[in-house]
Amino acid sequence: MTSQALRDALADRLKASGDLDDPDWERAARTVPREAFVSGGFLRALPATPSTLYAPVRPDDDGWLEGVYSDDTLITQLDGHLRAVDLIAPQGGDPTSSSTLPSLVLRMWQQLGVTSGQRVLEIGTGTGYSTGLGCERLGSANITSVEYDPENAEQAAAGLKELGYAPDLRVGDGLDASVIDGDYHALIATCSVRHIPYAWLDQVRVGGTVLATIAGWMGAYGLVKLTVTGRGQATGQFLPGTTSFMIARPHSRPPRPPLVMLPGQTRPAEAQPAWMDDWTMRWVAQLAAPSAERLGGGDFQVLSDVATGSQAWFSTDEEGRRLVTQRGPIPLWDRVEDALGVWKRAGSRPQSAFGMTITPDAQWVWIGDEGGPAWRLPV
Repeated sequence: MTSQALRDALADRLKASGDLDDPDWERAARTVPREAFVSGGFLRALPATPSTLYAPVRPDDDGWLEGVYSDDTLITQLDGHLRAVDLIAPQGGDPTSSSTLPSLVLRMWQQLGVTSGQRVLEIGTGTGYSTGLGCERLGSANITSVEYDPENAEQAAAGLKELGYAPDLRVGDGLDASVIDGDYHALIATCSVRHIPYAWLDQVRVGGTVLATIAGWMGAYGLVKLTVTGRGQATGQFLPGTTSFMIARPHSRPPRPPLVMLPGQTRPAEAQPAWMDDWTMRWVAQLAAPSAERLGGGDFQVLSDVATGSQAWFSTDEEGRRLVTQRGPIPLWDRVEDALGVWKRAGSRPQSAFGMTITPDAQWVWIGDEGGPAWRLPV
């Protein structure tokens, strides 16, 4: 199939699934060729033990174009520098750049709610595919996009230029206001953050929109749509669905020494560690212990607090009961159990029942309304 035929087939699938219901964004989806932004190839994850390996897929490989038009995230960089052109065999590493799955990109542009003539600031140009969609729908003159990685920015610029788009592209830390000039109708972030940078609020006019993903070191995510209400102030709701993005590099977990599970105080676990495999429960746990990293899964998990060295880890006694051992100044599992109890007493509501408020002094996430149960974010 040709690129256009594959583009149309993808748009048809996204319409059928409900991810693409705006005619103007549908036109953009049928117009912008995704392959222009991954011309150097992408990396396909292969099952491996103990960690994932990534195999290069290049334009001359069988199935290349079909892979480009799958509704999948295409990994384009490992460890901040490795790309498909650099690999001759599968290799492990941490994904650091990607072309996000089209259904999510298009859904977020639609959720942003912008119309013709409105100016948008995009944080995280990445490969440039999302930027291209924005240019096609709103016009290049209305799009500013900031990319942290100079090599990513260069490749995205090349792809956009090839297609005739000319947005205002900046290279720098998109979390920092010094690279941006302000007065946008909306801001959309294609990276996740532990809290909303106040510089973002400064860039958006009062009444404007910020659409971003709140994340953390437990691997929980929530997409929030905020309305800017004043200087350093915003409020809004988390949106339905499961949205995840690579965390902005300045918000990534700092380096830590190899993890060693140390002895501590042991008791029966009231909340089971496997509950944290659930999207919303892990979200609540992360709110309760925002500086803790989660390792493992299922019944065998470890929480390790990056700031204090506190730990919580699990074992099973002779009767098959799950036990938790906690060590350090923060009783991590106590906090998680308390938060899950609060959430259950509030009706075990989905993530779309959560909201967020920002003031110049604090940011917090709440359930139901601003007077409901709340947790402060690490700012």
